[in-house]
Amino acid sequence: MPKSSAHIDFLPPLALQSLKTLGEGLALARLRRKESLRSWALRMGVAVCTVQRMEKGDPGVGMRIYALAIWLMGRAQALAEVSAPEHDMAALDPAGWPMDLA
Repeated sequence: MPKSSAHIDFLPPLALQSLKTLGEGLALARLRRKESLRSWALRMGVAVCTVQRMEKGDPGVGMRIYALAIWLMGRAQALAEVSAPEHDMAALDPAGWPMDLA
């Protein structure tokens, strides 16, 4: 069983839901490629239970694992787009920061 970490306890609900949605999308991508949990785990160099946790959106799974799964989908560029400056509208709007974390 994974260790609990204090930083996970402070994730806003929207961030937790986003991780869950990401995990569900990664699971669907794996299934559409007709990859088993075992084969996906072997290709990623992790245990099957780690892939299962990732597909559930577990925030304790390392970023490396999520990045590997996104790469296996052929969508590595999408990861870089997340923090692209042109998409950071909150930084351009003085009223947009600090953001509501609820």
